[in-house]
Amino acid sequence: MKRIERETYLTQLINKRNNGLIKIITGIRRCGKSFLLDPIFKECLMNNGVREDHIIKIDFDERRNELFQDPDILDEYVRNHILDDEMYYLLLDEVQKVNDFESVLNGFLHIKNLDIYVTGSNSKFLSSDIITEFRGRGDEIRVYPLSFSEFYSIFDGEKGDAWDEYIMFGGLPKIVSFNTENEKAKYLKQLFEKTYISDIVERNNIQKLDVLDAILNILASSIGSFTNPQKLLNTFQSNSTKELSINTISAYLKYLQDSFLISKAERFDIKGKKYIQSPFKFYFSDIGIRNAKLNFRQQEETHIMENIIYNELLFRGYNVDIGVVNIREGDARKQIEVDFVCNQFNKKYYIQSVLSLATRDKTIQEERSLLSIPDNFKKIIVVRDNKKPWITDEGILVIGIFDFLLNKNSLDI
Repeated sequence: MKRIERETYLTQLINKRNNGLIKIITGIRRCGKSFLLDPIFKECLMNNGVREDHIIKIDFDERRNELFQDPDILDEYVRNHILDDEMYYLLLDEVQKVNDFESVLNGFLHIKNLDIYVTGSNSKFLSSDIITEFRGRGDEIRVYPLSFSEFYSIFDGEKGDAWDEYIMFGGLPKIVSFNTENEKAKYLKQLFEKTYISDIVERNNIQKLDVLDAILNILASSIGSFTNPQKLLNTFQSNSTKELSINTISAYLKYLQDSFLISKAERFDIKGKKYIQSPFKFYFSDIGIRNAKLNFRQQEETHIMENIIYNELLFRGYNVDIGVVNIREGDARKQIEVDFVCNQFNKKYYIQSVLSLATRDKTIQEERSLLSIPDNFKKIIVVRDNKKPWITDEGILVIGIFDFLLNKNSLDI
């Protein structure tokens, strides 16, 4: 099977090399963090002149390395392997298995000729708060499941077939190794229950498993819809679940985000240039995991495509919000939505996700919110149609989903 080189992340690792910080590779479990570290990054180091005896690699998942879970033994082992003044590279996989790993890593930072890279994949390490554990000395590389372009690079077939496969089973790297749909579905279901949910429950000592399960079902069934803890609580209370607090629901949502299973997109008032605290949207980090939660029902391509576009924008390094524009209709004022507001340094894009612009009326409808934005940043509609990019009469770029996903510079066409 052809290897996926994860070039986007490899470039980040190369650019962060020898920057004096701990490179912390985070992301949802089974998204390819360990493979990125070794063999991809390790081979890159060796191809660029680093001798293998200057690469210290420990995989704490391996039984033979259990002794290194003792922080004192690990500390001594690493220091004893630094024999000269040349740069050494420390690659630690599943470092959360080391007792008091935070203090051990902070101690290694005092070694001038040691460059540190770590991954972890249990719920403790996956917490989005992990960077604070290193008191500002960590540099995070966030890894996502395979983007569509990565997935398609090893897919044996046409783009349309790859899309059908991707929107059903997602982009966790292991998926590409299975030959049948049954094997893929079984893998995703087991991964969801035995790994993701077990981690979240164990770490946070969750007692109300039925509530956690119900929240996940609601979020999976309504990707692209606005929600908040109060709306979720109202849903539970309407179903006669009385002994439940808004604090419990808020905590469960936070646990799901900390595990990187879901991401929250906040609302941004474009004209007022301010965030609106509630409601907000949640998207799944991998659409295959979302589908597995629903037993592969509810395959609405419109919402799945929106989720995939959101993930692609994160993969490209954008900060992504949901846009809101206030307009006047007669004597009334109303809010209309822009699917995504994307920012990266001095760049900004407004993006709508639309399955089809089959009629002129549909085009006018989808352009409305974009044309109500009072600035000149680029406005784009991404459609499922596989047509060449074109410009509407109002100057809005319309681009097909494949052109958008397969061209990393597609927003600048």
